[in-house]
Amino acid sequence: MLRSITRRRPHPSLILSISTVAHHHHHHISDDDPPFSPLLKPTPKPNPNTQTQTQTQTTPVKSSLPFDFRHSYSESNPLATPIGFREPPRFSPFGPGRLDRDWTGTCAPAKEGEEEWEKREEERRRVLGEKLREDEVGVLVETYRHSDCNRQINIGKDGVTHNMLDDIHNHWKRAEAVRLKCLGVPTLDMDNVCFHLEDKTGGKVIYRHINVLLLYRGRNYDPKNRPIIPRMLWKPRAPIYPKLVKNVAEGLTFEEQKEMRNKGLHSLSLMKLTRNGVYVNVVQKVRDAFETEEVVRLDCSHVGLSDCKRIGVKLRDLVPCVPILFKDEQIILWRGNRDQDHESNATVDPVDTSL
Repeated sequence: MLRSITRRRPHPSLILSISTVAHHHHHHISDDDPPFSPLLKPTPKPNPNTQTQTQTQTTPVKSSLPFDFRHSYSESNPLATPIGFREPPRFSPFGPGRLDRDWTGTCAPAKEGEEEWEKREEERRRVLGEKLREDEVGVLVETYRHSDCNRQINIGKDGVTHNMLDDIHNHWKRAEAVRLKCLGVPTLDMDNVCFHLEDKTGGKVIYRHINVLLLYRGRNYDPKNRPIIPRMLWKPRAPIYPKLVKNVAEGLTFEEQKEMRNKGLHSLSLMKLTRNGVYVNVVQKVRDAFETEEVVRLDCSHVGLSDCKRIGVKLRDLVPCVPILFKDEQIILWRGNRDQDHESNATVDPVDTSL
């Protein structure tokens, strides 16, 4: 009975052999593959090719174009001075160190003078070559004027932008002309859009129908010798300008302006403008309405407040008129004091006006 209960002790030689095997196994693991130890990654050797690529990318781009670089050429006024900025002017939208021009908050001014302008005009005349014949214009118009043309660029509320110039030259690599479809605020002044397209790209507008344009590249255009146009990496935020609508317009008292606003809000709208519509005839209609009316209301429902103000600025300069109220997407325009305008024109010396 006692023999069955008592346990047998292992032989001392067996204990020694088990301990030596465990010691050797633990020593093998700790030397060759230690558990939970971080693996050190080998440091890659520097590649001289990548270093040269980074160095070439950081070199600033120099463009031979003699005009100031802006985000929008047709929808900005170089003479208007902002009173503040919504972002620091030191941040260039072309990227840090990518352009040899300094960003002022509104533009990157050119460093060239009038000589560069003369050289560019000579180069433009050389590239355009001889004037197109009527049959040649007809072939180009029939090829690119249709809506299913794959060489088309849409012009929105920002008008002729800087990156659009590069897009036009990219189309000119494989096509002689580009179809441009303009919508929104820029359609109020299509002459301005055509001027900036020809002036900034060096091409020629050969067809214009309402809001559709065809821009011809020229007879002697060479894609390999196209100008260098650095891309804008982001759209810069618009600066802060003085108020468009003054508390009291010039030529009116406070009570008179209040009466004009109420009269405009309760009058019938001259026309209703849609979002991203075609506003080619708006300026002429407003001018005709001011022949009989003193205040005009434009219904801009669903157009947006920012586009309403853009339309008001355009009409103020083109009609001309005085915007006195922007409320609930309604634009109230006052024709101004016509008596003072006629008196001022009569008192001006005709010799001075010619100068």
